[in-house]
Amino acid sequence: MTTSKLLSAIAVALAAISGGVHAETYDGVHTVNSIASRADVGSQGVAAARAGNTFGDGANSGTQTIASSTASRSSVHADAVAKAHDPLQSLDRRAFYRDQVPAAYSKPRVSMTRQAAL
Repeated sequence: MTTSKLLSAIAVALAAISGGVHAETYDGVHTVNSIASRADVGSQGVAAARAGNTFGDGANSGTQTIASSTASRSSVHADAVAKAHDPLQSLDRRAFYRDQVPAAYSKPRVSMTRQAAL
């Protein structure tokens, strides 16, 4: 160890000692002095449990109504089957460089096929 490093280590140690470094003291286990009886605390706990989540978004809004759908059951089923068979249904443009889907992944606009004459 060089002399300058040794002197700096000694200076840091002396600064820590003279700076008033103190350890934390242990005061033991503190006793709880409550004025509420066990029955009062129990009834407050029951009331809080029955109140539910008071911090939730819809805690005090009561019953919420949901607008019913006008689509028929068969059309919803057909849409679900079409999405399930679409290989590009989970394709997200944000997953690509500069938010552009490469041409290899895009769906063809018009499918033109010809059959050979026999």
